[in-house]
Amino acid sequence: MSHLTELKISEIRDGLAGREFSAAELTDAYINAIEGSRVLNAYIAETPDLAREQAAQSDKRLADGEARPLEGVPLGIKDLFAVNGVHTQACSHILDGFKPTYNATVAANLFDDGAVMLGKLNMDEFAMGSSNETSYYGNVINPWRREGSNVALVPGGSSGGSASAVAAHICAGATGTDTGGSIRQPAALTGTVGIKPTYGRCSRWGIVAFASSLDQAGPIARDVRDAAILLKSMASHDPRDTTSVNAAVPDYEASLTGDIRGLKVGVPKEYRVDGMPEEIDRLWEQGAAWLKDRGAEVVDISLPHTKYALPAYYIVAPAEASSNLARYDGVRYGLRVPGDDLVSMYENTRAAGFGKEVQRRVLIGTYVLSAGYYDAYYVKAQRIRSLIKRDFEEAWNKVDVILTPATPSPAFAPGEITDPVQMYLNDVFTVTVNMAGLPGISVPAGLSGGGLPLGLQLIGKAFDEETLFRTAHVMEADAGFTARPDKWW
Repeated sequence: MSHLTELKISEIRDGLAGREFSAAELTDAYINAIEGSRVLNAYIAETPDLAREQAAQSDKRLADGEARPLEGVPLGIKDLFAVNGVHTQACSHILDGFKPTYNATVAANLFDDGAVMLGKLNMDEFAMGSSNETSYYGNVINPWRREGSNVALVPGGSSGGSASAVAAHICAGATGTDTGGSIRQPAALTGTVGIKPTYGRCSRWGIVAFASSLDQAGPIARDVRDAAILLKSMASHDPRDTTSVNAAVPDYEASLTGDIRGLKVGVPKEYRVDGMPEEIDRLWEQGAAWLKDRGAEVVDISLPHTKYALPAYYIVAPAEASSNLARYDGVRYGLRVPGDDLVSMYENTRAAGFGKEVQRRVLIGTYVLSAGYYDAYYVKAQRIRSLIKRDFEEAWNKVDVILTPATPSPAFAPGEITDPVQMYLNDVFTVTVNMAGLPGISVPAGLSGGGLPLGLQLIGKAFDEETLFRTAHVMEADAGFTARPDKWW
């Protein structure tokens, strides 16, 4: 039944409804696929017993005619989402052995809609990374490889396990989180679709915090329709999250009409950065041409404060991280390294428990929040954030969506980028969306000269994911991206 893992979520839904296969058969096919793909290191905790139990419940509901929207659909859950009684450690040593007694709201929404959980997915430690090289459990490997090469590649980060698992067909879809591009960047590097919804669309309750004013959950899926199906279930108002917006969740799948006539698509000149590869620029122009041929109007726009977005982001995000991660001290849960007194126990635990990248960002955050530098760095970064938001608000007077590249390059090899600043530049096209709280989606649109996936990004107005999905669906159809990684694992 290995062919079952080839089915998209929309096809799984139809197949289960038509009794072509059972949820139990589907789940077993995925469990077998995961066991044969451990070299990718996408999962850090497999939950086959739980998956089979949930699948049995789904089969009973299907037999009784009580199917829910995601009945029997096997998903992977990023290790940032709390799942009752299951390993939830944000891929950090400092949370060793932590198993929550509750479900994150997003995870609970998926389970309530009938989803089956295959396991917890690998990620950059505390979601801090753009290559999935900072996980305590080791690198995730991208199923894609350059043409004629056996060199391993990164899947992007921080949701690298999610993107790798979806691309390798070892889950039908996955949850991710996006603080500065951590859904869209790995989706672009693995030939999958990833959407960061508007800030406040999905509850953050039960998700391990990185930067609370930037973090947002979203799905990674094989196509735009599957992403729309998943987001409908993930999104909700949650009184336990004060940033969760009390607004109805639309039927995103219904927005996939294929009609974008009259839509105005903005192309921001500031995204043509120095040193951008010609193949990225060419694909961007091709994307604009596809949309224009479908009846959209392409408009040149300016987002003048874009050049300040990356430095401002790398002040705001570490500042919030240093505050959020202060709770990990060896006292209440997770790792504890003894010391001569309480302070030395704190120091020893954090030194052993946090990886180098997390330590770097905590130190940066603590520095920019310190008394002598707060106004010079943090306050100034927040002002720039307001200007970035205003740039978008002015752009929305002229256009409905904005088209940009998703990443400055295709996937690269582990260890290829060692300079932290160069690594941070992988987020150059994505961080503005988080700084402004807007929705953004990455859609696979072509292959690089080396045969690797390249993505295009669409940015939308706040809480207008429907227009984003409608436009992405059309672009996906015109791109006709059907390439798959050759199975070497």
